[in-house]
Amino acid sequence: MSPRKSDSRERMVNSTVALLREYGASATSIDRVLAHSGAPRGSVYHHFPGGRTQLVEEAVALAGDFMAGVIEAAMEADDPVAAIDKFFTVWRDQLVKSRYRAGCPIVAVAVETNDEAPHLARAAGEVFAGWQEALAAMLRRHGLAEDRSRRLAALIVAAEEGAVVVSRAQQSSAPIEAVAAEIHDLLVLALGNRPDAAPGRTPHID
Repeated sequence: MSPRKSDSRERMVNSTVALLREYGASATSIDRVLAHSGAPRGSVYHHFPGGRTQLVEEAVALAGDFMAGVIEAAMEADDPVAAIDKFFTVWRDQLVKSRYRAGCPIVAVAVETNDEAPHLARAAGEVFAGWQEALAAMLRRHGLAEDRSRRLAALIVAAEEGAVVVSRAQQSSAPIEAVAAEIHDLLVLALGNRPDAAPGRTPHID
């Protein structure tokens, strides 16, 4: 059975996320999105009167919300170190599953200069800020001071994004696993020695 026309909008946004992850922002054209999604050409400006810019902006929001959901789910764990381990696990698994072709769609938008739509970079920055705030809130709940929580949250997001880039370049999960292990040990020290998060414990990223 062929996809319903009403599915076109969702399919185009999902395809834009996938293309951003694999090819970057500049290579994610309307034609490529249509080919990937199978959506009819006439649906583009019906659903996205702002054209490619609107499509990319909505893809950034969708991808950001997905990872925010992962973070919020991880935050339900009693052990914040295990929650951060899970955060890295999700990224490591996505890299391996895609054979290191797919990175972070938010980075794809953030690193490219777009003078015609500077708000795209701002949207990417807002996504990162949201992730950092969620992580900082979790660390505060477990007893860390406001400033330390915010610094560690910024470090976690920056380390994860950098590790994804390096793992793609090296076609290996070793960089993100190494970063996950160091972040794990740093958090154990920051949060104090606890029976469920003792120094030296191997991060759960298998």
